[in-house]
Amino acid sequence: MEIRRALPQDIRELLHCLKMRSKYAVLLVFVISLIIIEKENNFISRVSDKLKQSPQAEANSTEVSPALAKNGSLASLQELDAAFSQLRSHLYNITLQLAGDGDSGPRRHVLLMATTRTGSSFVGEFFNQQGSIFYLFEPLWHVEKTVTFLPGGASAVGSALVYRDVLKQLLLCDLYILENFISPVPEGHLTPFLFRRGSSHSLCEEPVCTPSTKKVFEKYYCKNRRCGPLNITLAAEACRRKQHVALKTVRIRQLEFLQPLVEDPRLDLRIIQLVRDPRAVLASRMVAFSGKYETWKKWASEGEAPLREEEVQRLRGNCESIRVSAELGLRRPGWLRGRYMLVRYEDVARAPLQKAREMFRFAGLPLTQQVEEWIGKNTQAPRDGNGVYSTCKNSSEQFDKWRFSMPFKLAQVVQDACAPAMQLFGYKLASSPAALANRSFSLLEEAQPAWVT
Repeated sequence: MEIRRALPQDIRELLHCLKMRSKYAVLLVFVISLIIIEKENNFISRVSDKLKQSPQAEANSTEVSPALAKNGSLASLQELDAAFSQLRSHLYNITLQLAGDGDSGPRRHVLLMATTRTGSSFVGEFFNQQGSIFYLFEPLWHVEKTVTFLPGGASAVGSALVYRDVLKQLLLCDLYILENFISPVPEGHLTPFLFRRGSSHSLCEEPVCTPSTKKVFEKYYCKNRRCGPLNITLAAEACRRKQHVALKTVRIRQLEFLQPLVEDPRLDLRIIQLVRDPRAVLASRMVAFSGKYETWKKWASEGEAPLREEEVQRLRGNCESIRVSAELGLRRPGWLRGRYMLVRYEDVARAPLQKAREMFRFAGLPLTQQVEEWIGKNTQAPRDGNGVYSTCKNSSEQFDKWRFSMPFKLAQVVQDACAPAMQLFGYKLASSPAALANRSFSLLEEAQPAWVT
């Protein structure tokens, strides 16, 4: 007692508290034990009663034969088995509900990997039209704008690593990562400046489409409805609710940098690399990005100023980076096996529905009627849609019309710079102006089955 009195007041209170807690703990354990014992007794009693009961036909018997006891035991086991089966089914249904749409299978992540003017916006719409897919159109545009203008610029390897890390977060529905690159910086997770927001149905449907706000300038607005500034929190929640995620980008060219994403256990990533005849790509870029190709146009039309060697080298470098990535995918390394598909834009343009089915089958996604209807409506237009970024066109007639307007000497430059890539992808070289403009001479070899890994 003297020792206890010598202890400080707070120590004595602590000891008293611990003592009371131990008493309550013993009492709680005792109560739980009684409940468990009672449940076990009830269970045993019910099973025993089942075993003692005879079938209805033998209800008046004074003895239970061994055969009847055996039948009763089997009946009880069958009931228990049925109960467990029902429980497993219930848990499975709950798991599917937590994962999303139970009819759509496991969560998939799709990356459409391309370069500018290869038809990636058109092909990306296949995934954008599928209601269970959260689709993002070129979100890495913001990253490129920020990284490119860092003091001194950034190396190709450095940029690729940044792109890869941002891409991983986006596929995991962490859209907040974009707030580090959007300018001006979002306030309260709200921004009216997300690049081409209107090209993603998921960002323009409820509940992501909030009521429009007066006096707020929407630089990239939704096409079919008026929405307020993009709430990134709502967008991230919508991404998590969708069954699958798909993303289109022209800013990743090095396939080898994507290995950590393919091996990430949180992702089930399928990569579709879209390529196009480099002669057609150059012809399209000269129209879409006219200012950047003034030298090319003057040389092609007037022959005044020779092409600068650095421009030809840039063209050769672009073709080589595409070829190297494709060769890696077609070699089928272990980490990429079953997760890489090579697609030519020309094949999509000639048979869009067939290629869409192949791509969706490769990705493990269902091709819905809505996607099929969009393809029919937007690939059989009587005339191409307005604007160089239009996705509405008569695809089977327009994919090679570039060859009838491109000067042959321009085609020769591309063929010399990109010959290895063209050979890999099955694009034939034109040996003369007549061959280039001859409709009966196909510049396209048959697609190889090995392109789907």
